[in-house]
Amino acid sequence: MPNQGFFSSFLALAKPYWTSRERAKGLLLLASVIGLSLGLVWINVRLNSWNASFYNAIQEKKIHDFYRLLGTFTILAFAFIGVGVYRVYLQQMLQIEWRTWLNDRYLANWLDNRAYYRMQLLDQGTDNPDQRIAEDLRLFVDTTLSLGLGLLSSVVTLISFVVILWVISGPLSFSLGGVHLVIPGYMVWFALLYALAGSLLTHKIGRPLIQLQFDQQRFEADFRFSLVRLRENSEGVALYRGEGEELANFRGRFQHVIRNWWGIMKKQKELGFFTISYSQIAIIFPFVVAAPRYFSGAIQLGGLMQIASAFGQVQGALSWFIDAYTQFATWKATVDRLTGFSESLRQVREETKAAAGERRREEGGEAIGLEGVNILLPQGQSLFGPASLRLKPGEAALISGPSGAGKSTLFRAIAGIWPYWRGRITIPQGARLLFLPQRPYLPVGTLKHAVCYPSQPELNDDEAVREALCATGLAGLVPKLARPAEENWAQILSGGEQQRLAFARALINRPDWLFLDEATSALPDREQAELYRLLPARLPQTTVISIGHRDNLSEFHPRRLTWETEAAAPTAPYLAG
Repeated sequence: MPNQGFFSSFLALAKPYWTSRERAKGLLLLASVIGLSLGLVWINVRLNSWNASFYNAIQEKKIHDFYRLLGTFTILAFAFIGVGVYRVYLQQMLQIEWRTWLNDRYLANWLDNRAYYRMQLLDQGTDNPDQRIAEDLRLFVDTTLSLGLGLLSSVVTLISFVVILWVISGPLSFSLGGVHLVIPGYMVWFALLYALAGSLLTHKIGRPLIQLQFDQQRFEADFRFSLVRLRENSEGVALYRGEGEELANFRGRFQHVIRNWWGIMKKQKELGFFTISYSQIAIIFPFVVAAPRYFSGAIQLGGLMQIASAFGQVQGALSWFIDAYTQFATWKATVDRLTGFSESLRQVREETKAAAGERRREEGGEAIGLEGVNILLPQGQSLFGPASLRLKPGEAALISGPSGAGKSTLFRAIAGIWPYWRGRITIPQGARLLFLPQRPYLPVGTLKHAVCYPSQPELNDDEAVREALCATGLAGLVPKLARPAEENWAQILSGGEQQRLAFARALINRPDWLFLDEATSALPDREQAELYRLLPARLPQTTVISIGHRDNLSEFHPRRLTWETEAAAPTAPYLAG
């Protein structure tokens, strides 16, 4: 059974929406669904009374009552259909509202302060965050509403039919050891004992399903992610002829899925033997228990059928836990996964705040300043520093040094995405920074979207985008600007074309500071020189800071920063030449 900690975790996930400003529509839908659920219980109560009258009419051969009761049943049946359909429909509307709100909230928290990137660095053990947002939120909303409304209906049904069953079942009289005993409303006690025994046995048999369902979601997500990675890196795999290795990897991950699924199947088989047997016995059980009173003439056929119907409703309500156990196992696993994801986001925010140095926007400042900056590895070792320098506007600088010295990591710290550093970094207030890595990010979308990123494509003139493409040597792509179809440009364009497109992106976004991290590594020297000459011509107000190893880059950067190594330990960069 769930413990107090689990319910606290559940409330932490569910409460925010129902206390938010957007809750009004959700509360209206929830009230409507609850009202319709109670309406279904009321119809069932009326049908229970109808059972007694209908079968008594059959026993007594009252033809007029028979047809009249058929008419009553028709009205109740149509009401049941209408209420049942709209209950499901409005519940699905509520699922959309709640899931939409949760989806926006989790996406915002995941993207806020670049938590999606820092979670990978801090390694919080949160697997497949994309799956937790896309799949687990859906399961959480669906199963929470299904289980919650099912429990509510069961409680109301139990209260309604316990009274009916208590009255119509009457007392059970018998002698035991010479003592005469009378059990009032005996069918209620039989239903209670029957359901209690079934619930305890169900939990004992099915408890391992909770962990199995948790693992199944993780293994499915791992397998799906490995397939996505092949699609995203198809060219690299093809060049390496790595199909055999990838196939072995897929089979290995799929084996985890199947092996765990076999465990679920075996447990569900054991649980199914019990629950199906339990349900089948419950059909005949009330007739067996109530038969003595019927054959003694204490009740008529209608009374017997009403007792059987009421017993079924009471037993079904009491057996809600048994019927919902498999769904409950999935629900608990989903809550655990979302709770772990939320906790990882919280730890990322706290650890990032504790690990990072002081980063501030300087009012009236012009230069980017580093004061005693020490770049660290995630394990705490110093990568380089402490370093102090000022990058002045209009003074292009080239950073060079041995591979692995921390040049790219310094850019990440300036960009504000690397959390492991000490010291102070100051950025001019209002300065616009743009970073072009060696492999630029190209979103799936139209070509204009890819060129304008991260600015909105509709904010940029088509002619300006065409000019930027032509200026960077991508005139052949201009006809594709008119195509509305979305494309995966990272797979369509070559490495050199992707880097040229990144330069076109810089021309569109017009940053104050442009940081180039081996941004022309896929281009020959002549084409590299053309792009670097283009920057001051088209972006005269932009200061360029580059990381590169080619000697001919020096002619485009008056200032050069290099690493000096002592005892294999990189120290602060210094100005050379």
